[in-house]
Amino acid sequence: MCKLTESSVVWTGVEDSGAAGEHLGRQIREQLRGNPPDAVILFVSPKYDPAELLAALKEACTPKVMIGCSSAGEFTSDSQGVGHASAVAIRSSEMRFACVMGRGLHQDRTAVAREIVASFNGVGSRGPAYKSALILTDALAGHADELIEQLTVLTGGNYQFFGGGAGDDANFRRTLVFCGTDVASDAVVALEILSSKPIGVGVQHGWKPASKPLRVTEAQGSRVISLNATSAAEVFEEHAAQTGQQFNRKDPVPFFLHNIVGIETGQGYKLRVPLSVNDDGSVSCAAEIPTGATVCIMSTDARSAGEAAATATRAAIERLNGNAPQVAIFFDCVATRLRLGREFESELKAVEEALGTTRFAGCNTYGQVARAEGQFGGFHNCTAVVCIIPG
Repeated sequence: MCKLTESSVVWTGVEDSGAAGEHLGRQIREQLRGNPPDAVILFVSPKYDPAELLAALKEACTPKVMIGCSSAGEFTSDSQGVGHASAVAIRSSEMRFACVMGRGLHQDRTAVAREIVASFNGVGSRGPAYKSALILTDALAGHADELIEQLTVLTGGNYQFFGGGAGDDANFRRTLVFCGTDVASDAVVALEILSSKPIGVGVQHGWKPASKPLRVTEAQGSRVISLNATSAAEVFEEHAAQTGQQFNRKDPVPFFLHNIVGIETGQGYKLRVPLSVNDDGSVSCAAEIPTGATVCIMSTDARSAGEAAATATRAAIERLNGNAPQVAIFFDCVATRLRLGREFESELKAVEEALGTTRFAGCNTYGQVARAEGQFGGFHNCTAVVCIIPG
C-alpha cells in the first residue's frame, strides 16, 4: 500500500497515438517509482486515435481506473499547446476511486444520471467524510446543466462535482469521453473520489456586465430568439455600435469571444458563449439559456482572466481545511484560450503562482462543471475551475 497520496503530472507531443500513450504511461510509472496508479485522468487532442492511445497507456502503467476526454488545448505546469495530451495520475491510501460511463445523454439525461449515481459507492452510506466526482461530458450533446442538476438531486447534495465538456480543437463537430479503454460520444463519464480529507474546488470568472440588464423574452434550449422582445442579433448589433466594436452576422465569433452572455443568478453571473447568428436573427449559444432569465452582455480582459484563475486556485486551497495540496486539475474554456491567444499563458502562470510548488494538468473545455457547497450553478462557460487533491 502506498503512503498517503502521491501523484504524477505528464504531457506528450509524440505524433503516433500508440507511442503517445506509451510515453505518458512510462512517465507515470517512472514518477510513481514503478508503482501502478489508482487513477489516471487524461486530456487528449482529437488528432489522436483515443483507442490506440488508451490501450498503450494502460499497458504501460496498468492504472486501476482511467478516465478522460478529447480536448481543445492541453497543458501542465511545465507545458501548454494544442495537439498534445496531458494527464494526472494519483496513487493514494486515503482515497477510493471508481469510474463509470453513461450513454445516450441527448435522449435521456435523467436515465444517464441515474446510471452514474447507481455506480457510486458513497451514496446512501456513511462512508468517508468527503465525496466528490469528476464529470466529463460530451457538451455537444447538450443539456449539461440539467445533467449536473440531476446528479446533485440524486446524490442528495452530498457530492461536489467538478470537470468540463469534452472538446475537439474548436471544430464543434464530435467530442469524446473515455472510461477505461471505452470511447464514446453522446455520453458522460464520472470518476467518483471518496476521501478522508477534503478535496478543494474553486470556481471564478473575471467577466463584468457591459450592458444594461436584458430580459430573455424567448429562447429554445441554447438558442436565444429575443431579448427585450427584440431579435437577439439586433441587440448584439446595438451593443457593438454603442461600444465602438465591429459585429458581422456572417462571422460573429471575433465579436462573441469578447462579448458573452451573463445570466444573473442572485449570486453572480453564470456565463454562456454565443457561437453563431441564425437566419431568423436568433443567436445559438454553447449551453442553455432559459426564457425569462435576466442577462447582461459581459466583457473582460487578460488581467481579469488571470486574476479569476488565481482566485479560483486560492479558493480551492482554502477548502482543503489546512491540508497540504498534492496535485491540481485546471479547466478553462476554449473561448478563453482563443480570446487571449498567447496571453493564455499568463493565466496558466497565475494558477502556477497561486499553487506554489504544487503541479497541475488540465485542458480547455467546452464548458466547465463546478458544483460544491457555497458555489452557484453547475455548468459554466468561460470560467476557471480548479480542483486540488490533498496530500
